[in-house]
Amino acid sequence: MAKKWRRRVANWITRTIELPPDVMMDLPRITMVGQLHIYIENHRGLLAFSDTELRLLLKQGQLQIKGSQFVIKTILPEEIMLEGRIEQVTYLES
Repeated sequence: MAKKWRRRVANWITRTIELPPDVMMDLPRITMVGQLHIYIENHRGLLAFSDTELRLLLKQGQLQIKGSQFVIKTILPEEIMLEGRIEQVTYLES
């Protein structure tokens, strides 16, 4: 019950103040450039990395990216840039 109320209040504030939803609701922002680069902001940490898969912890769930020839170009506490051939981006609910 409290979660629904908080979500409704956050949605109302976001619409009223015109803040981007990712800022107000702590959502990840994902920017892709073709199949070559993906930039993710507002994640909670790196769970797994190989040259074919990257998994990130989100506030709710995980983000899984599959492909090949992956290289992490930038990694900061809440931001990551991945380069390689991106074939699949999947949101995994917790």
